[in-house]
Amino acid sequence: MITIGVSLKTYFSHARTLEWAAAVAEIARRHPATRSGAASLFVAPTFPALVPVRDVLSGSGVLLAAQDLSWADEGAFTGEVSGAELREIGVDLVEIGHAERRSLFHEDDATVTAKVHAAFRNHLRPLLCVGETTRASPSGAAEAVAEVTAQLDRGVSTAVADGLAGAMTVAYEPVWAIGAPAPAPDDHIVAVLAGIEQHLATRPELRGSTVLYGGSAGPGLLTRGQGRIGGLFLGRFAHDPAAVEAILDEVAAA
Repeated sequence: MITIGVSLKTYFSHARTLEWAAAVAEIARRHPATRSGAASLFVAPTFPALVPVRDVLSGSGVLLAAQDLSWADEGAFTGEVSGAELREIGVDLVEIGHAERRSLFHEDDATVTAKVHAAFRNHLRPLLCVGETTRASPSGAAEAVAEVTAQLDRGVSTAVADGLAGAMTVAYEPVWAIGAPAPAPDDHIVAVLAGIEQHLATRPELRGSTVLYGGSAGPGLLTRGQGRIGGLFLGRFAHDPAAVEAILDEVAAA
């Protein structure tokens, strides 16, 4: 199964978010890739849109994701949203550790690790973002694999220690490719994804985990990957629902 995810970040108004979600839900209900189980689709709107988007997606098979969560489950944490509440309203996945959270909001490894723990203990599937900050040399995929698998291990460390870890989704997003005109080179993407998958295979407590590519991901990448790319985490490319359908067409063709 190929997993396709979309984060809307804060690009859309509330009304446009609901219109977009309704269009994507309709695509998912009729598209052969989703109907056959060849593709799994999730979307991550803003916090205020989670409940109405959940309702719009009902019956479509599209999973609901949140863009963040608090490391705390309850208490005097003004402005935070807890994993307990996210689970209560029907969220399936939660994005953690995106490069923008690290750079703009100064989230460090300790914060990311605490949020992964919060996701697991609230029965949410962590969508952990990992990626190297500087562009590797043409032969630098091994260096990237070492860096991002170390990020992964740090992120799950306390959940593993407490016996909470399970299946998760890892989004490989090289920081230097986010928002760029084109994604990372195909051979680099394939090599790093394979390295992450091989590393996950050594972690039985994370059995069932999946790996996606993000970072200016777009059309043609799955086709060029020839079955070696297990999924895509899309951004602005997917603002047009027809683009989501085009990616699903690629899955069906493969």
